Amino acid sequence: MSDAPPASPTAGPSDEEISALDAHWRAANYLAVGQIYLMANPLLTQPLAPEHIKPRLLGHWGTSPGLNLVYTHLNRVIAARGIPALCVWGPGHGGPAVLANSWLEGSYSETYPDVSRDAAGMGLLFKQFSFPGGVPSHVAPETPGSIHEGGELGYSLAHAYGAALDNPELLVTCVVGDGEAETGPLAGSWHANKFLDPVHDGAVLPVLHLNGYKIANPTVLARLPEEELEALLRGYGHEPLFVSGDDPLTVHRAMAAAMDRAVDRIGELQRAARTGGDTGRPRWPMIVLRTPKGWTGPAEVDGLPVEGTWRAHQVPLPGVRDNPAHLRQLEAWLRSYRPEELFDAEGRPSEQVLSRVPAGQARLGSTPYANGGMLLRDLPVPPLDAYAVGVDRPGTVLHEPTRVLGGLLEAVMAATADRRDFRVVGPDETASNRLDALYEATGKAWQAGTLPTDEHLARDGRVMEVLSEHLCQGWLEGYLLTGRHGLFSCYEAFAHIVDSMVNQHIKWLRTSRRLPWRRPIASLNYLLTSHVWRQDHNGFSHQDPGFVDHILNKSPEVVRVYLPPDANTLLSVADHALRSRDYVNVIVAGKQPSFDWLTLEQARAHCARGAGTWEWAGTDDGSREPDVVLACAGDVPTLEVLAAAALLRRHLPELAVRVVNVVDMARLMPHDEHPHGMPDSEYDALFTRDKPVIFAYHGYPWLIHRLAYRRTGHAQLHVRGYKEEGTTTTPFDMVVRNDLDRYRLVMDVIDRVPGLGVRAVAVRQAMSDTRTRHHAWIREHGTDLPEVADWTWEG
Repeated sequence: MSDAPPASPTAGPSDEEISALDAHWRAANYLAVGQIYLMANPLLTQPLAPEHIKPRLLGHWGTSPGLNLVYTHLNRVIAARGIPALCVWGPGHGGPAVLANSWLEGSYSETYPDVSRDAAGMGLLFKQFSFPGGVPSHVAPETPGSIHEGGELGYSLAHAYGAALDNPELLVTCVVGDGEAETGPLAGSWHANKFLDPVHDGAVLPVLHLNGYKIANPTVLARLPEEELEALLRGYGHEPLFVSGDDPLTVHRAMAAAMDRAVDRIGELQRAARTGGDTGRPRWPMIVLRTPKGWTGPAEVDGLPVEGTWRAHQVPLPGVRDNPAHLRQLEAWLRSYRPEELFDAEGRPSEQVLSRVPAGQARLGSTPYANGGMLLRDLPVPPLDAYAVGVDRPGTVLHEPTRVLGGLLEAVMAATADRRDFRVVGPDETASNRLDALYEATGKAWQAGTLPTDEHLARDGRVMEVLSEHLCQGWLEGYLLTGRHGLFSCYEAFAHIVDSMVNQHIKWLRTSRRLPWRRPIASLNYLLTSHVWRQDHNGFSHQDPGFVDHILNKSPEVVRVYLPPDANTLLSVADHALRSRDYVNVIVAGKQPSFDWLTLEQARAHCARGAGTWEWAGTDDGSREPDVVLACAGDVPTLEVLAAAALLRRHLPELAVRVVNVVDMARLMPHDEHPHGMPDSEYDALFTRDKPVIFAYHGYPWLIHRLAYRRTGHAQLHVRGYKEEGTTTTPFDMVVRNDLDRYRLVMDVIDRVPGLGVRAVAVRQAMSDTRTRHHAWIREHGTDLPEVADWTWEG
């Protein structure tokens, strides 16, 4: 913790400034209520009538007054101090507040000129909210200044820290709702302050907004005694500043003082580290804001309390069109903000309302940090030739593919040492996943204490390791959304922990692609290794290849899945992924020694095709259609298919066998369902229309059937893959247990090529006997059969 003495607080705001802040806050509250209820008469120039009310009342009022308060006071700080700032709005459905404020400051009308900053534009702002053809009720990609989707709670603080990394001048405020604070990802995110470097990174100012209730229940943190809550937040390493009340002017003064104190303290801590040589871990400030849920809304409705209760969560007055009493109450509520003081006759915000609003890109709705593509630079990925492995003959030399990739990543990390816009994140697995070459270029980010036995820890490190996949994902998303590059390395089985998070990011990208003002950002790249087929030592709990299935369910224009079969194809795929924009790229590659099949030149051509024939591996000379197609996707399935092809070449030399390898899984889909999909003619030429296809696949076999179900030859497609059979065993026993092994594949060929069963009965029996011998051998010797362990390609 820093020993720098606390600075004297900045002089508080004058009465005139408090009055201006209150005017802005009232204007934002008025606009938030108007969005939920009105589709006409935005300035109340007529008595409110049922026809002015939306037929379906949707939206969330309860959190909006608190968010409006934070936005208003952030405006003051940004304008007065000239601080580059970004805000992450955690409370899920706070859309009315953020839209209202961006309209007030003018950024919304600049982004959407038809929603002008006048009465006509205000009317359109109101009508479009949660309306067919309009905008969502939560903060979304359509919202200027946003990098955080409000559709699912728990990720705001991780996104905020990701945005602050390597942005040393940036202040990232993050409003954390007290309902959101109950989620596991958010609870883990409080530890992110142990990774924030006060020298090279910006600052995160969390604002824990305690309004007391979720949809129908009280929130845990709001019901804690203040001393217990303070102890909890101090235990997380923060200096909490408390603001509470329900009198607006009192709260304005307290909030302004807390904001000034927090920003002053952040400046002290950064100066102490950057110029004073302080190497202690800072105790960063945060604000705890306690205001009533639905503040300034109806106190009671139909005799029941609303303001300050869970009933204020969504629409406090639900029957406005049909209930005259509710209609009168809504009009009184809207007029309580005194809109005639806040907007002129043309509906433009008054000078007082805008007097503390920053200008230009300093506005929260116009900051380029929330439109990261504006700041993005091409990643300096070096030529691959220096990192490729030599392949004189396929299938004779072994390399660890991810270790080969580690050399390339180290070069990228070194090339970005000055610009600091590339990070690798992962849950304590960088070295385990053979990427430890990175430590030649950078250390692991760490601000807590160190011991002599520690390795590679560094305050300025750009490898991020924490045993929370949620936090890794959130950091990287925030980093990418603010205009940088990165890679998430993870054990394959545990990528599922972030299923929901990647789903939200994919939805964000899909929506952003339809917004011309959103610039493309660097892709979210996953490297999934320590995969299912080499979890023979960890056992059944570490075996799950289903993340790919989850990804391929999502928006086709965004998702890409690659299964490179060797080191050089991994290099080629990674090179493409690191340079790409607006995708989620999933790369599945093993870290254990595996055979090299293709030269770099061959790998590049193969990856460009996405799927293709390996002529050297089969006995199909191209003069006629093959008798059978052996297809594979994934490194271990590729090995087993090539071993099966070698057995067929030896035992059934007259059989015409075609070997097809698939790198890009989307190639199996029809072209009208995915941009990478093959036209039927191309698919039929590769796999044939009516010949048996024995497909050895890395994951769950039914995925291949689902991708290819519309193909002409689907009835002849037989897929082998992982079928939930596994334990602590030998590597080859894993494939045997799941019927993916070379001997089973040869038996499948014999069973499915017409007329071959009778002619090759002895071969089939030999394959079956070898499987039986395998079971006995491993139980006696603890290792795989010599002919398996010592196998090399002899073609």
